[in-house]
Amino acid sequence: MASATLTFLGAAGTVTGSKFLLTFGRRRILVDAGMYQGEKRWRSMNWAPFPVDPAEIDDVVLTHAHLDHCGYLPRLVKEGFTGDVWATEGTAALAEIVLRDAAYLQERDAEHAARYGYSKHHPALPLYTEDDVRETLTHVRQVAYDTDVDLGHGIRCRWTRAGHILGSASVRVSTERTAILFSGDVGRHDHPVLRARDIPPGAPFVVIESTYGDREHPEPERPHEDFAAAIRDTVARGGKVLIPAFAVDRTEVVLKTIGEMQQDGRIPMVPIYVNSPMALNALRVYRSTAHRAELRPDLDVEEFLGLPNVHETPDADSSRELNDLQGPAIIISSSGMATGGRVLHHLEELLPGRRNTVILTGYQAAGTRGRSLEEGARELKLHGRYIPVRAQIVRDAEFSVHADSTDLMDWLRDLDQVPETVFIVHGERDAAAALHERIAAELGWTSAVARYGEVVVVEPCPGTADDR
Repeated sequence: MASATLTFLGAAGTVTGSKFLLTFGRRRILVDAGMYQGEKRWRSMNWAPFPVDPAEIDDVVLTHAHLDHCGYLPRLVKEGFTGDVWATEGTAALAEIVLRDAAYLQERDAEHAARYGYSKHHPALPLYTEDDVRETLTHVRQVAYDTDVDLGHGIRCRWTRAGHILGSASVRVSTERTAILFSGDVGRHDHPVLRARDIPPGAPFVVIESTYGDREHPEPERPHEDFAAAIRDTVARGGKVLIPAFAVDRTEVVLKTIGEMQQDGRIPMVPIYVNSPMALNALRVYRSTAHRAELRPDLDVEEFLGLPNVHETPDADSSRELNDLQGPAIIISSSGMATGGRVLHHLEELLPGRRNTVILTGYQAAGTRGRSLEEGARELKLHGRYIPVRAQIVRDAEFSVHADSTDLMDWLRDLDQVPETVFIVHGERDAAAALHERIAAELGWTSAVARYGEVVVVEPCPGTADDR
């Protein structure tokens, strides 16, 4: 049998578009099928022909439900993929919400671009449609944590809780000859909503994310003080606070934080509007008794999801009405990096006003509107127009639920096997390079920063032994 190989088809040289192709003889397994976001050079790859005929892929294995890990699935199905998509129960539930929302937004954006003539595609088309998502969902098969799943031909997969978002997992793919462990997105050691991550069984080859491979998360004595101060100051001047937040997990964490601050008197009681259909649907999943086992045992979900001053805006009419709000308010809307969704309309409305504040609560990938705001942009292009940025822009790094550099190193140290090679993915160049250097300096292990399109053999060298 030919050697097992791993091909990096995404999240190599960038922090989005995770796609890793494992080849075992004639079997092809794709770990994650993420959509590219951020810089145009990467986004354009969503439209490029897939490097492998999707009809020749046997299975897709998902680590979690964020768009940059599952958002390309309907395109694969549209172009011929007919196999199974394997995911934990939480990932399956959230992926349905994420994919339906992505298709809806793409169809609406295509219609808008066609109407106003700013698309370079003629005609303007979505990457996939809601019909494609419905077909994709028929391929999803649910799996349990910490249970080996037989994919046939001697290939097994095992999902271990990663503590990043509900349902997130590290995935170990193994045969009699080899094993490859994919970290997925690793959660922080102290996620405010979810149970702590577990450590998966080790493997000769490890693929690890590096989103925050070059930095540490702040852990101040008084958490989120910049966030609280920004809300207090904005309310005092009669403005509105806009919080672009990832619909899955981040909205829950933001609401929990706001609720605690109100209870402690750190911020005033003002109306809070959750303006994201996807976030509202995700909130219902987090509240579901079916998923309570994934939440922290000391957490009372109703304490922050049932706040009396929280208002849902499920339809377009109630969303538009927010533009006519009088007085201070907090608006939470997706997407977290301002790449699409209802938050764009709020940015158009609020960025020109000096009384208003935009608070960024997570990682802002290069090439996104969120990154432009973070870097001090004076104007922002929205729906074909340039909007002046006069509002205050605040970044609160404490909200991130990605492992920082020390978390990633701790995750590696806790593995029960010294890997032959660690492949570093899902990070911008400096972050990946920093983690590479730290692995060498502190662990003495062999690691490599993955390159797009690179193919590596993932079978242990004869005589290789764990010398821990």
